[in-house]
Amino acid sequence: MEKKFDTIISGGRVIDPANKIDGKLDVGIKDNKIAAIQNSLADKNSKVIDAKGKLVIPGMIDTHAHVFEHVSGRFGLNPDLVGVRSGVTTVIDQGGPSCMTFPGFRNFISNPAKTNVLAFISIYTVGGLEGHYYPYLYGPGGIDVKACAKAARANTDIVKGIKAHAEPGGISRWGLETLELAKEASREAGIPVYIHLGELWPTEGGIDVDMDARLPEIVALIEKGDILAHPFTRHPGGFVNKEGKLHPIVNEAIDKGVLIDIGHGSHFSFDMARAVLDANVLPTTVGADMHGYNTHVPAEAGTPDEHPDDEMHLFAGQAQFSMCHAMTELMALGVAMEDTIPMVSSKCAEMIGMAHELGTLGIGRTADISVLHDETGEWTLKDNSNVEVKTTRRLRPAFCFRQGEYFEADASILPV
Repeated sequence: MEKKFDTIISGGRVIDPANKIDGKLDVGIKDNKIAAIQNSLADKNSKVIDAKGKLVIPGMIDTHAHVFEHVSGRFGLNPDLVGVRSGVTTVIDQGGPSCMTFPGFRNFISNPAKTNVLAFISIYTVGGLEGHYYPYLYGPGGIDVKACAKAARANTDIVKGIKAHAEPGGISRWGLETLELAKEASREAGIPVYIHLGELWPTEGGIDVDMDARLPEIVALIEKGDILAHPFTRHPGGFVNKEGKLHPIVNEAIDKGVLIDIGHGSHFSFDMARAVLDANVLPTTVGADMHGYNTHVPAEAGTPDEHPDDEMHLFAGQAQFSMCHAMTELMALGVAMEDTIPMVSSKCAEMIGMAHELGTLGIGRTADISVLHDETGEWTLKDNSNVEVKTTRRLRPAFCFRQGEYFEADASILPV
């Protein structure tokens, strides 16, 4: 007898925000597509995976990844390590590949990966070497607007935006010229620009850059659909002003249709997150921002074991985290789990113009599914400023399906 489904995920709490589904249901997978979602799918010939006590959600999308492995120095991680082996089905590399290096990214990173690997192409011709650690590589002289736009237009299946920066170190050197050039390229290519906020480089000559005054200038340059990143940053130049309050320009940016990605990384601060959330601003998407400096992976031979200021540099981070850990932190700060799930699924798909393909569990869609442990207990969460928050609920990845293929969440970088 022909089986109705190849696999049934049975008894989990299925949450699909885009389709307004939330209930204890079974999910049937057939020919690598979602074939049914309903109560008690019975088929003795199908493989059944017990998901009781777990959350079954659309395949998670990490809107801020660094996966240009072997090219971007210690920064780039293996795409499947932060992808399917971490319960994430799609990752978006932020600024690793450039107009010069994109063919390598496509052929050696995106194509071979089991994870769906997309990218926001770097506005800088050198791309994200060592995570943009060396500022002299990233001025206006290192930008070719037409070449960047051309590379983006030629690779629309992978390139979903352009990565740029607007932070104190760069502004002290070049003002907002690099952002202006990034916007020129984004308009030419017809894709959004993703803007890193929060100090990345030391300011030139110790110049004091008043980011409270510059943030309105940044917002004036950007448009509906562009993305501001790192709203919860512990570094100067984010959403929180010198008085410790949300900068009023943030709401103006939201009103004009600008999106917000948490871009957790080493930047995340509980105190800054509280200030933003208490002002009733909920970011659009999560974005884990995991890379070789804030995870525990061995450095490859030939890359610097440390930088001169490795102990204090702005990328460093000791608090282990993941996409699910970032979701747990939001929940610990009072964000409802039902509001958190769209931030790793449907809203991510909308941000990159792929809601027709990703971010839901629609019948007939490719079977990209994440299954999470939903645990109760007592845990202490800690950020890289050593601020602690207690929680009684946490999420951990259990497994995922990417294009109908099963992957255990067994990445070595996941928090214990």
